Order: sequence, then C-alpha cells, then structure tokens
Amino acid sequence: MSQQVGRVETLFVHGVGDEYLVSAIRDGTRLFRARLELGSTDAGPRPAAFRIKEGSGEEPRSPDQFVEIARRAGRIRISEQTSRHDRDAISEMLSGYQLDAKTVRTCRYCASAGRYSPITSETAIEADGETICPDCARTELERELAHHDVSATAGDRLEELLLEVQDLDRVTNLLSGHLDPDLTKFDEMSATTEAVDPVPVGDLDLHPGMQELLDDRFETLLPVQSLAVHGGALDGDDQLVVSATATGKTLIGEMAGLDRLLRGEGKMLFLVPLVALANQKYEDFSDEYGHLADVTIRVGASRVRGDGERFDPDADIVVGTYEGIDHALRVGQDLGDIGTVVIDEVHTLEDDDRGHRLDGLIARLKGYCESRASSSHRSDGTAGTQWLYLSATVGNPRWLAGRLDANLVEFEERPVPIERHVTFADSQEKARVANKLVRREFDRESSKGYRGQTIVFTNSRRRCHELSRKLEYDAAPYHAGLDYSRRKAVERQFADQDLAAVVTTAALAAGVDFPASQVIFDSLAMGIEWLTVQEFHQMLGRAGRPDYHDRGVVYVLVEPDGSYHSSMPGSEDEIAFKLLKGEMEPVAMRYDETSAVEEVLANITVAGGGAKGLTGRMVGEVPLKHAVGKLLDYGFIDGLEPTPLGRAVTRHFLEPGVAFTMLDGIRKGVDPYDVVADVELRDEEE
Repeated sequence: MSQQVGRVETLFVHGVGDEYLVSAIRDGTRLFRARLELGSTDAGPRPAAFRIKEGSGEEPRSPDQFVEIARRAGRIRISEQTSRHDRDAISEMLSGYQLDAKTVRTCRYCASAGRYSPITSETAIEADGETICPDCARTELERELAHHDVSATAGDRLEELLLEVQDLDRVTNLLSGHLDPDLTKFDEMSATTEAVDPVPVGDLDLHPGMQELLDDRFETLLPVQSLAVHGGALDGDDQLVVSATATGKTLIGEMAGLDRLLRGEGKMLFLVPLVALANQKYEDFSDEYGHLADVTIRVGASRVRGDGERFDPDADIVVGTYEGIDHALRVGQDLGDIGTVVIDEVHTLEDDDRGHRLDGLIARLKGYCESRASSSHRSDGTAGTQWLYLSATVGNPRWLAGRLDANLVEFEERPVPIERHVTFADSQEKARVANKLVRREFDRESSKGYRGQTIVFTNSRRRCHELSRKLEYDAAPYHAGLDYSRRKAVERQFADQDLAAVVTTAALAAGVDFPASQVIFDSLAMGIEWLTVQEFHQMLGRAGRPDYHDRGVVYVLVEPDGSYHSSMPGSEDEIAFKLLKGEMEPVAMRYDETSAVEEVLANITVAGGGAKGLTGRMVGEVPLKHAVGKLLDYGFIDGLEPTPLGRAVTRHFLEPGVAFTMLDGIRKGVDPYDVVADVELRDEEE
C-alpha cells in the first residue's frame, strides 16, 4: 500500500463515533480515504483495523500499513471537531511511533466527507452553531437560493454578504424577511451641498397678486428656484430644470406662468403624464390660485366626452395630460394665447411606449404657439411663449437642453443622506416586514423633533387598501381613486403626524408630496410594468427632508422570482439590483415605423404642408419620407392632407394595426364587443 501511495503531503484524521476517517493528500489532491479503528494494548492505543474506501465498498488492509503511511507523511493533522477523548487517543497512538500531530480548525462538512479543509478566523463561516469553510457555506447557500427561486443577481449579492459577515444563518434569514440592518443595507447615498446665492422673495418684483402669495409663504427661494431665477426663469427664458424630487421645481413654473398670466402675456399650460397627477394639480391650483385666475383641466378622458364637463378652453390656467392637450391640437381646438408651457416629467421622452407622443406634442404645441403669436391676436408686441421643462432624473441633461433649445438649470444637492436597504420577502411576508419597518420608524424621533413617517409604494389601488389595513400604526391608502376631500384629509393627517404611513400607488409617485423619512417599495412595478431607473430614483427621493429629518431610509422588499404579469421580463429580485445599480438612462428617442407613422400623421393633421417643419424640430430623428409613404399606402393621407380615415385614426391615437383590426371588424359586421376583444388580443400578442 505504501508503495502505491508514495509521498504523502498531509495525513488528515477526523474522529467520527468509535473510529476515525483518514485522508491522504498530495498537491491538494486526495489520494485515498480510509477508516481507522484503535485498540487497547499494554503499550497504549494501537491501530486495530484499517479499511481503504474503494468506490461504494471498503477494502481491509493491515493496520501496520497505516503506520507506514503516517511515517511517510510530511505532516499529520487532526480535526478540531474530533472529541477531546479521541484526539488524545490518536495523539497517544502516534506518539508511540515517535510521530507528532497537530490539531487544526477544519470544516466539519469537509471532514465528514474526508476532505482536509483548514479554516482560519478570516475564512471561517458560522453555520448552525459551528464553523464551516467558504466552499461548503456557498453550497448550503445555493441550496437555500434554489429553494426560494432567487435569481443569479440576487444570489451574487447574498454570496458577497456571506463572505463579508461570515455567518450563513444571518444571510439565509434574509430570505425570510429578517431585518438585519447590517445586512439589508445596500449602500448610502451621501448628502451633498451646493452653494447657491438664495434669492429673497421680496426682491422678485412679481405681479402683486403672485408676489403677495409668495411673501406670505417664504422669505427666500429654495436653491433650485434661486438658480432658475438667476438663469432667467422670470425673464421669459426657456429652461430645462433638472433637480431631485421635492426640491421645489414646480414653483418655478408656477411663478413664471402666473406672473406672465397676470401681466397679460398669455395663459399657462401645466402638463403632466398621468390623469391622476393632472387631477391633483388641478385641485391644488384651484385652491392656491383660484382667486387670481380661472383654472380648468384637460385630460385624455375628454376625448370621449367631447370638450369634457370641466374643460374650459378660455380659462387662464389649463392643467392637462400630454394626450389631453395633444388631442385638442389634433381636432383643431382653439386654446387661446399661451404665455407659458410647463412640461412636468419631461424625461417621459425616453419611454418606449409614450415618449414619441410627448415629442410630437411639444413640436405641435410649439407650432401652434408660434402661429398664434404671429397672427393678429398677438400683434401687440407681447413676448412669445416661454417653455419650462421639469424633471428629477435625466441621464443626459445638456444634450436634451440643446435639443429643446432651452437653458439648463441643474441642481444636484442631496440635503440629507439616504440609506438604501434590500430584503427578501414573499407576497405574504411583505405586509409583516412593512409593518415592522413602519413601527420602527414612527417610534424614532429626529433631532428636529419629528417622528419618522413612511410612504409605502405599491402597484395597485386594491393593494393600497389591503396593506394599509395590515399596518398596526395609523395608516391610510392614498391614490387617484379617492375623492378630493379624502385625499386632502390624508395629507393633513400626515402633515400633523397623525399617520405613521401612507400607502400609495407608484403611478402617483411624482405627485405625492408627503414629508416622509422612509420609503418602502412593496412592489417594483407600476401596474404590470417594471419601474424604470428614473421612476425608481424619483420615488426613493421622497425619503428625508432637511427641515424634518436627519436622514432618509429606503427599503426595497423583494419577492424572489416574483412578477406581476406573465409579460414582464425578469423577476423582482433581478429588477431590484438593476434599479439599485442602474445609471440614469439617457433620453434618446427611438422611432420605429409605427410611432413614426403616428406622429407624422398627427403633424400633417395639425399643420398640413407645415408638417415637415414640425417633424424636423422633434427631439428624435423621424424617418419622414418612409412614414409619408406608409400613410399614403394606408389611405390615411391624400397629398399632405389627412383623409377622413386618417383624421379618425389620429383623433383617437390609434396605431395603424389597431385601426385596421377595427375597420375589418366593422366591415364584417362583427359585434363591437368582439372588435374590442380582438384589439385587446392583438395588444397582448404584441
């Protein structure tokens, strides 16, 4: 046997019950495994049985062969997990042959499998009351990850934590929603400050009506507002204002728009991407400025009701959705003299589904304003329309400002640091975890004397109610489905610190203005679509206000392998780390054939022969000739005029494929409900 084995680098001995597992190692490779039994003799313990493991069986060998191998070994090591009695016995036996052995700390999992795996304080991983090696810890972690269907991305994060904290149980507990702040913490977004010369409100020289309102509310403007004023916001200059959530961007548009309105320089349009936000802004403007100006609203629903019950085209302030105002242009509605256009959430331009419509709207609305200004209605010499574009998150602001022909006002201050945490919980566990986080935060008071309050973002109105009922401390749902009085009551309760939390939909993220110290993501979806990096950053930016809190806290509750619709790519744990690590996506308009056809048709409908000019000023590069050729093929235009079919298609924002599906159904006398079903099915297939 010894001749076959040759030189042995390490002979490793591990006690199990009444016997010992023996492994011979050379150059990191195990040469053989064996079992050794000791017997008592007058000279002390001596080898009594020695069996070499061969495949699934064992081959008995002479006990003397163990002694020969031990004599040839460069070193003999005994596992620390071997009982003291057995360690003493094997050491005494070896000493009888003038051989020394050293006890070493090893991985029990490895030792039980006959592997020599010494571990140190730097490599040992705590697991179920003992220490194991990193390789075995990874194997155990992988078993847990497979059981919970955790993605590779999330698994990599947990493996990093495992090697960092060297405790397997603490890491696997995260998969059950345990809130270990040292492990859930992903990173910290440091506070940053930017020196800005504040503008005193008394120095603004606004119209007396607007000046009086601001004098009653503020002494000085906030930094981003001051930067905008220094940059000409009150002098009629077009601006792209990029600044974090809750830094005061909206007031820039309000100051400029109301001042120009009250000075007789045209009405103000304030445009947002969602009906819910338009409703909220309409109500806010009615409350704040209703005594100075008439306020109306124009949203997508107005397309069904004609002018709509609330829309007054002669009003001084028009709050609208992008599609609502675009529809007015597509049907030739007179919007009057427009002095100021505020486009909120302008980063919507990069949205694959809706970006082209905002791009087209801006071009068409600019064409309308310029045409109106050059007509006899604006022959009095008043200034042209001012454009203010607002966003919290733009990946390439300088490029976008250039494309929009606007001055860039960028403010990157983060007044308080934000801790970002990730923990894992299935759909049932999320409520329990959120409840614990809300309680913990509300029980904490900042140095400024405010209790910690939480905004919980989720993906549906139903979930808002469900989750708010499960929170032990006072909480309330908050979404666009609630009536005005109820939403205002929730806002007052939160401001008075009577609520520990509000639970709101991601769709209202841009419009929610609660002074919260903590944001919890119960879901990373908006409806049945994953959040974008921009949306995610807007929402987490709600955590922490400098006048209230010392820091902000964000918790992302991740369901391994979770999603909210079969059409959603990836899983929630994969998306979580993409969002946390993701860079702001640059605004880059992408025009496929469908979107190009839709926007060129709208431009022709609005401007006829001037469509080329409108298309040329759009942010994205539109394949104009190809789109015109398709419109002619489809029968949507005749020359550079829309046909009746083309007008109907553009009036209802229909894609060509949808339009032809509807036409085919109508011509065949298909029941209208079946036509709708066919359209829905077509959308699902796409």
